[in-house]
Amino acid sequence: MKLGYTIIYVNDVAITMDFYEKAFGLKRAFIHETQYGEMMTGDTKLGFAHHSVAQSHGFSYQKLSPEQDPPGVEIGFITEDVQAAYTRAISAGATSASKPTQKPWGQIVSYVRDCNGLLIEICSAL
Repeated sequence: MKLGYTIIYVNDVAITMDFYEKAFGLKRAFIHETQYGEMMTGDTKLGFAHHSVAQSHGFSYQKLSPEQDPPGVEIGFITEDVQAAYTRAISAGATSASKPTQKPWGQIVSYVRDCNGLLIEICSAL
């Protein structure tokens, strides 16, 4: 088995994809109407689906909100220049959760919250 994709349920797919382009420099792979879109992220896809898609699957979940604590999950982006990526994300409207810090194992790690309130790690490679 391998991880194929991560889907985040959001209020507005297009706004979220615009945010990820500006904040993290990702490119759109495709978008289907206002219901689903994917960013180009390599072999593992990062997708965004409208809440109505989740509702059509028949399960309930806690919706993301910038006003509440983030859920216990994160998306991690690896970069060579953590400070520059962190600054770009903040300039694009991300909210700082933790400034870039060098960890005891040598990795530089920072955290922001995206436009939906999801926790995003911006870090150097291990």
